[in-house]
Amino acid sequence: MLASHAERERAVDVLRAGYGEGRLQHSEFERRVARAYEARTVGELALLVADLPQGPVPVNRPPVGPVPPTFLPAPPTNAKAVGSLICGVLTVVTGGLTGLPAVILGHSARSEMQRTGERGDGLAMTGLVLGWMSVAGWALIITILMAAAIAGA
Repeated sequence: MLASHAERERAVDVLRAGYGEGRLQHSEFERRVARAYEARTVGELALLVADLPQGPVPVNRPPVGPVPPTFLPAPPTNAKAVGSLICGVLTVVTGGLTGLPAVILGHSARSEMQRTGERGDGLAMTGLVLGWMSVAGWALIITILMAAAIAGA
């Protein structure tokens, strides 16, 4: 991280305190002050005052945390979620025959995504909804046919 003017001044203050306490000789103090004003990064400043009691960073400054998720690579999309969506969409073309595979793949994908952190929850949910609609449609048709067969007998 690039050093600011304020951070350079804090480092020079620490060097002055070290010189005033007799921890640095005059020639070393002058060299370090010159290097502090030429430093480009906070790391360079930290090296200049590392052997002194105080560092260039103020005490109340929060520590640097982990990398924000925005800058991390996106996790991959779950293949079973994609398969569930494809089977769910194909229920219209296949007359509902791919509804059961859509349901099975959708539930399997959602459980895998909870464990692995992969993406694709929306795909799996869409495949589940379309698959369950197909299964419900087939159940309704079979129920009506059975009721008609019983009533006709």
